[in-house]
Amino acid sequence: MFYIYILKSQKTGHFYIGQTEDLIARLNKHNSGLVKSTKYGIPWNMILHEEYLSRAEAIRRELEIKSYKGGIKFKRLLGLL
Repeated sequence: MFYIYILKSQKTGHFYIGQTEDLIARLNKHNSGLVKSTKYGIPWNMILHEEYLSRAEAIRRELEIKSYKGGIKFKRLLGLL
């Protein structure tokens, strides 16, 4: 299985969108400072994840979510609207 996930920084309130095969290991990497792009926002909470059968599907969905990050569709996805 492959997953897309959305993290929210407890420190900054920023969001991060990614994809992985192992959600727990990936979250641990983000929170241990091993991911350069998220090092500044530790600690991170996983607020959403979706499961896909192939990496290609997960990447397509990741790009789709990134295309509307911060907009109305993003807020609806997170249940903020």
